[in-house]
Amino acid sequence: MGTWDVGPFDNDDAADFAFELDDGPAHTRIEMIGAVLERVASPADNDPRLSDAPRAVAAAALIAAQYPGGAPITSAHGPTTPMPEFPAYLRNLAIDALDRVITTPTWLAEHWDATPHGPAWRQTISELRKVLDPPQRESLFDL
Repeated sequence: MGTWDVGPFDNDDAADFAFELDDGPAHTRIEMIGAVLERVASPADNDPRLSDAPRAVAAAALIAAQYPGGAPITSAHGPTTPMPEFPAYLRNLAIDALDRVITTPTWLAEHWDATPHGPAWRQTISELRKVLDPPQRESLFDL
């Protein structure tokens, strides 16, 4: 996988995924994003290293872009066509996929951890996760 920065679409796999999203029919984009997230969140036994991890990070970024605090996808390698409004269940699937990408021995995490840019990549993942699953404010009183 060629990479040029730590952003969700700053690698060959994610850029290819963006092209596939742009090239595919609009009505299939939710299904395409859900499928890649599902493959990473609940991988089959034949893919223990999560080969779709870069695509799942990109998919999570597309979903996060639709929530408060989410950054719009401005990468030249991201999709250029508008994304549909994503159903709520994809948010939880994206959180699960991001958790697996950074907590299991995925080749993607190993790749980044072997470089000086590993902490910046992990920060990118952390920021996406915070948008998708923001910390809850504690209440001083029960309502």
